[in-house]
Amino acid sequence: MASKIRSAIDFYDRHPISAQIILAKLEATRGTLEGLQPDDLFPHDQDHYGGLAANDALAKAARIGIGSKVVDLCAGLGGPARYLAHRFGAIVTGIELTPARVAGAAELSRRVGLNGQVRMIEGNVMDLPLADASQDAVISQEALLHVPDIARAFAEAHRVLRPGGRIAFTNWVVHRPLPEGQRQLLWDGMAAATLIGIEAHAGLLRAAGFEIEAVEDETPAWGTILGERLRMYEKLRGEAEAAGTPSGHDDFYRSYVLFVDLVQRKEMGGARFTAVKQ
Repeated sequence: MASKIRSAIDFYDRHPISAQIILAKLEATRGTLEGLQPDDLFPHDQDHYGGLAANDALAKAARIGIGSKVVDLCAGLGGPARYLAHRFGAIVTGIELTPARVAGAAELSRRVGLNGQVRMIEGNVMDLPLADASQDAVISQEALLHVPDIARAFAEAHRVLRPGGRIAFTNWVVHRPLPEGQRQLLWDGMAAATLIGIEAHAGLLRAAGFEIEAVEDETPAWGTILGERLRMYEKLRGEAEAAGTPSGHDDFYRSYVLFVDLVQRKEMGGARFTAVKQ
């Protein structure tokens, strides 16, 4: 199928992980959707690399605890937001551009009784609908690659954080320049708008006014994780087609194969960044 990706919304509207497939899988295994608890969702709604341990790493880096006001940039279906609310007692606002994912996240949060602690807002991370100095922490996981102007997103994160507030996120990085053909496929398949290196990320954080505390190269770990995720997606495609839910488009699977190969050859990868607003 020819790709017609114009934005991350086009990509996520067709993404194989959706609220519908999560609920369909849960109903098939449990026999009912009544009485769902947050822990029931966690095997299905954590659409990032490293699962719950990655959430814990960001929570530690951002010093998230009971009552912490947290913003999740490009929050998707809200899996990490619900985990931080349930596990750490945080009050989490998810900012997500895709209307279907905002609605899906809200439904999942309601079904597990977390809609009082987790709210999802349809919005753009380059123009956050939040007050100045109103948040304790900003997080994001493998999502800022979709943002055309990461510098603006960092500036907005700095604006909404209180003094001493922290940003902790993981994102794709490039370790060498990519040929145009590879960049185009990563756009066509996964709406990868901004592919930059570790030092470029660090420079943009400093330009936004942050003091960098830690940068951790996650590339070796991602090589293994992404191979497993590729197999998961191949299985999920058939399950989504059988359930009549979005199953992803052809270029998604082609680009994912390329992405996994590039990471395993350490030409691309990922990093976790932690920085503080002084």
